[in-house]
Amino acid sequence: MCSYHMDTGGKRLRALLPLLVVVATGAALIYGTLDMPRYGDPTAPVHQHVMPAYIQETPTEIGVPNVVTAVLASYRGYDTLGEVTVIFTAGVGVLILLVARSRKNEKENRSE
Repeated sequence: MCSYHMDTGGKRLRALLPLLVVVATGAALIYGTLDMPRYGDPTAPVHQHVMPAYIQETPTEIGVPNVVTAVLASYRGYDTLGEVTVIFTAGVGVLILLVARSRKNEKENRSE
C-alpha cells in the first residue's frame, strides 16, 4: 500500500475521533436519564421530601415570606455568588481580549 493511502486513513481516523467521542458522551447522558422520573411527576422524590420542607420551614427559619427568594439568597447563596462570579470573570476576560485586539489593530495600522 502506498504512503498516500496510509496518510488519508490516518486523517480519516483523526476526523472520526471527535464524532465518536460526542456519540459516546451523548449515549452515556441519555442512558443516565432513563431512570429519572417524568418531568412534573408529582410522585417524584423532590416533590415528596424536599419541596414540602422548604415551603413549611422557610418562613420560620429565614424570615423571608417568598420561598424562591429565600432559597436563592440563603440556602443557595454561595452557589448563586459563585455563578455570578463566573459570569463576571467571563465578561472581564472577553473585554480584555477585545481591548488587546483593538490595540493590536491600532499598532498595525500605525506601522503601515
